[in-house]
Amino acid sequence: MSGLSGASCLVCGGAGFIGSHLVDGLLDRGVSSIQVIDDFSLGRRENLAPVLERSDIVLVEGDCTDLEGLKRLAGARPFDLCFNLAVIPLPASLEDPRPTVDRNVAMTSAVCELGRVGGYSRLLQFSSSEVYGTAEVLPMSEEHPFRPTTPYAASKAATDLVALSYGATFGLEVAVVRPFNAFGPRQNPGIYAGLIPVVINRVLTGEPVIVHGDGEQTRDYVFVSDVVAATLSIAILDAALGRSVNIASGSERTVNELVAAILHALGEPDWPVVHVDPRPGDVRRLLGDITLARDLGGYRPEVTLETGLLETVGWYRSRPMRTLPEPR
Repeated sequence: MSGLSGASCLVCGGAGFIGSHLVDGLLDRGVSSIQVIDDFSLGRRENLAPVLERSDIVLVEGDCTDLEGLKRLAGARPFDLCFNLAVIPLPASLEDPRPTVDRNVAMTSAVCELGRVGGYSRLLQFSSSEVYGTAEVLPMSEEHPFRPTTPYAASKAATDLVALSYGATFGLEVAVVRPFNAFGPRQNPGIYAGLIPVVINRVLTGEPVIVHGDGEQTRDYVFVSDVVAATLSIAILDAALGRSVNIASGSERTVNELVAAILHALGEPDWPVVHVDPRPGDVRRLLGDITLARDLGGYRPEVTLETGLLETVGWYRSRPMRTLPEPR
């Protein structure tokens, strides 16, 4: 592809955290139209509220396993690009493993079928660093073996392979983007919230912070604007087709370090922290190798953890707070 300007796009799961930021990024780059489909199990209309008055974006409530519904969205003229972010998240797989696996695979296979029948020209399939499991080699390149430790991670590994198989078998143009631990404004603060929004909300509602395990497990936190920038550069690269590309910061932080950084951003460095039992299937170490993203599209992460946390904390401070469950 020569560029994003004038492109028509379908964004599956586009009312969610990363999806809504991706929509913003697409609009900033001059795409001609965007259709967003979301079932609102994680996504929120308010994430897209600033852009829904525009004539070049349409938000549809729907199920991404419904191939006929997806075909109706495409209509007679195929989309240039499809971004598939539709997902059932990791914490859900610890309570309802089979539905998580079934729906994640079903959503991706339906989206791929839409491409196979001509509903769009190119697919950007969103993966997860969880497919790698705990690092066997650091940093973790795209050649790191799949060692998923949760049903969610296994389902994401399966969806990667499903999407890439449609490229190999049917000639569908597919690239897989694999974000590590994305964070930023709009991250889901509800029952399946990630660690960062849970910590922020517990402090703002006067509750102690809960950490599962010893807190020495590491993650690679990448700000959402960097995820979007990398994705949109990869989206137009023919050299990325048939490949999976890590999107990370290239920096490893322990959960204890992360919690301390959040508390610093909140101005509460001495806030009480309580350690509880480890979470089942928790990955011990994650650190992404971003060489391929850099070599293909010139990717350079621009937002530090500390800067990103200040922006994230500011966003949550502007929202109504509520008591949340422990991080899962």
